Amino acid sequence: MTFQPHGKHLVASEWVEGDAKFRSEPVEGTAHEFSVGTPDLVDRACKAAEEAFWSYGYSSREDRAKFLNTIADEIEARGDAITEIGCQETGLPEARLQGERGRTTGQLRLFADHILKGDYLDRRHDEALPDRQPLPRPDLKMVQRPIGPVAVFGASNFPLAFSTAGGDTASALAAGCPVVVKGHSAHPGTAEVVAEAIHAAIAACGMPKGVFSLIQGGKRDVGQALVQHPLIRAVGFTGSLGGGRALFDLCAQRPEPIPFFGELGSVNPMFLLPEAVRARGAQIGEGWAGSLTMGAGQFCTNPGIAVVEKGAEGDAFVQAAAEALKGVQTQCMLTDGIASAYRDGKSRFDGRNAVKPVLVTESDGRYANPNLYETDAADYLQDHALGEEVFGPLGLVVRVSGPDEMETLARGFEGQLTATLHMDDGDTALARRLMPVLERKAGRLLVNGFPTGVEVADSMVHGGPFPASTNFGATSVGTLAIRRFLRPVCYQNVPDALLPGDLA
Repeated sequence: MTFQPHGKHLVASEWVEGDAKFRSEPVEGTAHEFSVGTPDLVDRACKAAEEAFWSYGYSSREDRAKFLNTIADEIEARGDAITEIGCQETGLPEARLQGERGRTTGQLRLFADHILKGDYLDRRHDEALPDRQPLPRPDLKMVQRPIGPVAVFGASNFPLAFSTAGGDTASALAAGCPVVVKGHSAHPGTAEVVAEAIHAAIAACGMPKGVFSLIQGGKRDVGQALVQHPLIRAVGFTGSLGGGRALFDLCAQRPEPIPFFGELGSVNPMFLLPEAVRARGAQIGEGWAGSLTMGAGQFCTNPGIAVVEKGAEGDAFVQAAAEALKGVQTQCMLTDGIASAYRDGKSRFDGRNAVKPVLVTESDGRYANPNLYETDAADYLQDHALGEEVFGPLGLVVRVSGPDEMETLARGFEGQLTATLHMDDGDTALARRLMPVLERKAGRLLVNGFPTGVEVADSMVHGGPFPASTNFGATSVGTLAIRRFLRPVCYQNVPDALLPGDLA
């Protein structure tokens, strides 16, 4: 049975139809009409979220864990509908949508287990010392507490894992924070099905109605109204550098500024050290081509830059990568806008004398082919545009004259989500030299791997110094993500009867 979306917003457990409509732009299948979000709907959702916080923010970890697990169950029960509408809207293959659905439900269950363990609360207790001289010490207890309603922006490239019930929503709900989601207009039907799952879980678990709302796509004023609403206490965002920076600035300009946790963009450089290139440069080149073109290159961890020494062995790596890229078939991109931006990004490289084309292809409409270019370290460091992310299957090889220039280049990179070393045992000395530099540049360091594929786990960090993200102390993947939506509170000489349940 074909899924037919109703096109409404979900505001405090009520499906609301707006006056204005927009049409989805599916790769295949029928376009559907969806209600356009408005600042008035944002206001209703935020006020409902604030009202819900007075009960949800003080709910037990057991109740919240049950809620998260029930959301996961309800999403799984709608698996066929999610895959159907998701494939139509995004052009992603069934296997990708099914895998992403598993990741989405898995991280909901992971956060349920995480809060039950209680370690995230960072509970501390300094007992009173009434006889201490010259002054007594009071009884001090500390615990992490939820901050209040959180705004979440759906991502274009992950319709499930970084959108309606994705990592931002899961971690906020786990913390005890109601969520208002602004859906992405690239996949409104997918967002609607997931919102229905959350709606069902709210009813099944007896949660307050305002604990979750979905406002479908709207004009820029909807996003502005959401981040500037006085009841919103933090924002989770995955998207472009330009859009994220604009929202970040709005958060900072509020009468009461709030944290903006934006995961924005990254070129994720790989450093190929000499012994590894000598032993298996062609193999690394083939692997890079696969990582570079996975999902049409539409991953924020896409390794867009490879750094390798000049010479015959580096040439062999480049040639192997180019040959592998030639065999990659044309791929559908998520939206017409992303496809257009990819072509614009490619044109930046075509128009630069300092850049040598290795493999140049043409892309048309919503479809993309891979491209590969080469430059040297000196030209790269003089041209900031070469270090800007191109969202899609485009790679740049930067050739260096030796270890000194490789380190200089590493120091010149902006903040990244990831940085990778390809090395053998004989490269250890150079790797030790590079590690302190890369540690300051990226949130995740890899050795002999490719960064596409972000494990949802306790130790994962998906963030990094700006412009990779707007908060270098946070992650949007892994259980540490919950800390974004908590704040420490100290209780001095407070009787047990007045303490929150997690301290009493």
